[in-house]
Amino acid sequence: MDTLSLLEKLVGIESPSGREEKLASFLLTYLQKLRYNAFMEGLNVLISPERDFIVASHIDTFKILSVFSFDGEYAYGTGVSDAKASIAAILLALERISPERLNFGVVFFSDEEGNGSGSKEFCRIYKPKMAVVMEPTNMAIANVQYGGLELKVEVRGRGAHGAYPEIGENAIEGCIEAMRRLKGINGAKVSVQYIRGGDPDDFVIPDKCEARIEILFKPHLTATNILSKVREILCSSNINLTVIDAYNGFISSRAPKILEDAMRSIGYRVEYTEMPSWTDAVNLHEIAGCDTAIFGPGELYACHTKWERVRIKDVNVAADILVALNNLVGEGKAY
Repeated sequence: MDTLSLLEKLVGIESPSGREEKLASFLLTYLQKLRYNAFMEGLNVLISPERDFIVASHIDTFKILSVFSFDGEYAYGTGVSDAKASIAAILLALERISPERLNFGVVFFSDEEGNGSGSKEFCRIYKPKMAVVMEPTNMAIANVQYGGLELKVEVRGRGAHGAYPEIGENAIEGCIEAMRRLKGINGAKVSVQYIRGGDPDDFVIPDKCEARIEILFKPHLTATNILSKVREILCSSNINLTVIDAYNGFISSRAPKILEDAMRSIGYRVEYTEMPSWTDAVNLHEIAGCDTAIFGPGELYACHTKWERVRIKDVNVAADILVALNNLVGEGKAY
């Protein structure tokens, strides 16, 4: 199957988090037709997961916002780069690597967009030493994984008629002020992703408001340290803070170097970048102690939007890089 047709097929199988069964079944059948000894554990699809070096991506997507299309250079559609372009690259590489010559394990994780349960369960069973986790990095190597805090902030105010804002305490304004202060944390990237307060039919000063905020930070900072600063800033009797998730970042060295060598071996330009969003690499690092590089076709900034896209030629190059990576791992260059 050619690259465009394969990617269109993958995108056409809807697989939002929690509903990955059809895509997992498709991948299992596809891999078995290539004579790979693929199998499923839960909704993860695996080939030789006991290997010290694995290549992984995830099969679930964000909720469906757009369908597949192609303009001659870019393919568009929900999940097209996050991360079905990476899945396509892995499948294309496996078509060119015979099962008896495959030198790394392959894992397709479920639930990356949800709670990360797929990679979490994998890491409880398997302990790879190195991994390439395929996510949209615009073909650069991300050797830096940011840490993060996901927070729910609830602000309470005092209601009043809309004509008397000076009498009430506006919870929306209080919430906005809290977010403004959080943006002053040195070294942190504050992402306000949701805010709700008031009622369009009430014409009153709202007495409560809530927001979901993600705070991202480089590995030299820790979740504990950032959370301590957050609590200092939001230390008020009218603010309630809930921590939904917290994790530390890390810097990898060995897996990025072997990936760099694979790129150079085919004459591809090597660039490095950072991954500012949670990925399955976090679980691989925290639970399995795995040195992990993050890499893949597509642009992260456009993911989870209706204009998500990927350049088709990058999918083909990613497959070439994986074939080269397999050769280097087979030569013992990874260890």
